[in-house]
Amino acid sequence: MYLKFNDYDNILEIALIGELDHHNAKEARVKMDDRIERGNIKKVILNFNSVTFMDSSGIGVVVGRQKKVSKNGGELYIAGANKSINRVFELSGLYKIIKNFSTVEEALNCI
Repeated sequence: MYLKFNDYDNILEIALIGELDHHNAKEARVKMDDRIERGNIKKVILNFNSVTFMDSSGIGVVVGRQKKVSKNGGELYIAGANKSINRVFELSGLYKIIKNFSTVEEALNCI
């Protein structure tokens, strides 16, 4: 799992690249939290465009970041999830608490 961070004024995009599973969930969590806390970020877009696989540990990473951001008065968004990742989010019920966008550009235009 590789993470790429892009700043857009007061919005942080975190592009996740590779597999988000139990092997790398902790490292991803630590890196995301560090960047969110250092920048006092209120709006985060998790870009899943390049995620090839995600298990329940990945869901935990997303839920944890959502709680962290919302605790500080912010919001977390998901963008670019492919069909299989999208299905995982739908089945887990995450889209009931986290807004989903087809692309990062769509998210940036709507938030």
